[in-house]
Amino acid sequence: MRPVRDVMESRSIAIFGASQDPSKPGALLIKALERSGFKGRVAGINPRGGEYRGVTLYPRLDDVPFDVDLATMIIPPGAVPEALKVCARKGVKGVVISSEGFAESGDQGKTLQEEIRAILRSADIRGFGPNTLGLVNTETGLLTSYFGGKSNPLPGSVGFAAQSGIFVGALLLYLSSFPVYRISKGLGLGNKVDVDESDALEYLAGDEQTRIIGLYLEDIRDGRRFLEEARRAVRKKPVILLKGGRSTAGSAATASHTASLAVNDVILDGALRQAGVLRVKGVEELMATIMGFQWSPLPRGNRIALVTFSGAQGIMSIDQAADEDLPLARFKPETLDRLSAVISTEPKRKNPVDIYPDTNVHGFEKISTEITQALFDDDGVDGIFFIASAAGTNEMLAPLVDLVRKKRNKPFFMSFLGDAKHIYRSRAYLMEHEIPIFDFPETGVRVFSRMWQYARKLRSPA
Repeated sequence: MRPVRDVMESRSIAIFGASQDPSKPGALLIKALERSGFKGRVAGINPRGGEYRGVTLYPRLDDVPFDVDLATMIIPPGAVPEALKVCARKGVKGVVISSEGFAESGDQGKTLQEEIRAILRSADIRGFGPNTLGLVNTETGLLTSYFGGKSNPLPGSVGFAAQSGIFVGALLLYLSSFPVYRISKGLGLGNKVDVDESDALEYLAGDEQTRIIGLYLEDIRDGRRFLEEARRAVRKKPVILLKGGRSTAGSAATASHTASLAVNDVILDGALRQAGVLRVKGVEELMATIMGFQWSPLPRGNRIALVTFSGAQGIMSIDQAADEDLPLARFKPETLDRLSAVISTEPKRKNPVDIYPDTNVHGFEKISTEITQALFDDDGVDGIFFIASAAGTNEMLAPLVDLVRKKRNKPFFMSFLGDAKHIYRSRAYLMEHEIPIFDFPETGVRVFSRMWQYARKLRSPA
């Protein structure tokens, strides 16, 4: 079969189900392609012909006067086989089947899905779906997802593949609203009639734009091949997996969603860990882990330091660190001496460092920069977690932000407690300056643990 790259670099697209009705998916996709800046050629396929937003709608694919690399099908399931045969005659390289009603819907749909699988293989056409919104390539502006808002994903370095329909479109839309989560490539796998998670992983591992790989899967078709591709991929970039269907009830639900088969989760978890895949348990942890890898260097060790104005938050973070087998760093004597300049009470200079009430004496700008500089300089500290009050202004944060951006020789994570409006303002400011910020420090501890897990994997023999 031809490589997935051939399809992801398509320079022309035909939309089966294109429409002049601006509320219909086929019209929304035309508008999305216009908005994304896709420079290739676009044709709509509609028996009634016509035009929409400058795109000609042809009655048949054979009427399109140029070669078509990619076809997307937003048409009833029963019409897909014949459309695929037409694509085969036209020399189409890949198809995205957005329609639902295949293997996930019962025996009749399963038979129909096997029919389209046979057509794809005989014609050497790569197929995505059914039951997916398909593809995103931010380098070229190519996309097949009609599900979106007023803006499309901006070019970035996070490659994402999802075994789902709307989820990949909705998630990429959400991720792209934050500067840290800008997307390189997005692949919706759906029912995996042809292209599966191993194909997607192989492609993303070799894609130069992609620095971090994120996956959402409900099952794994070929475990042996997937683990082989994963082992190769993690030597180049981190692979972060969110696996749906971990529970018995979740496994049952995946069968009706994308016709997935259950897999023993305990066995899978061990195999993924051996391969170096970083497994997360939810979307929030997935996003947080991506942020850590995007904006922080890999840790050189596993010893962490906590700086906090809240003893309770420090204790909960220590508990989380214990769960992750992360020891608290023991500060060097010279570090303790430097801390004594701004922390008056000896017990509060130890790990975790408690900045209250000394912050009232020295001011946040001075105490935060003095402590952080000392911890950056202590080679016995491998990661810093700073828990602050959100009551201050962005001007108060500026000296700390400048220091972290200049130094950045180890992971530095922040979290805030306080008024929600102040937290939102501070969070936006830190993200603007590419400093990882988490709702709670325990999340940051989990992210650091994943980064340390990956750093150790890179040091191990191939």
